[in-house]
Amino acid sequence: MLSWILILIVVAAIAAFFGMGRVSGAALSGAKILVVLALVIGVLALLGVFAA
Repeated sequence: MLSWILILIVVAAIAAFFGMGRVSGAALSGAKILVVLALVIGVLALLGVFAA
């Protein structure tokens, strides 16, 4: 998941550099969603919710 976040951030930075605001915004929004999802999964794993 971390690789997808980094890819989306790089895509957003490149798109912003070339002036493609909508593409940059979409990629950044996707990265934000994945960051929140990763944090939620990380906290749940830390609390032991996924322990059998």
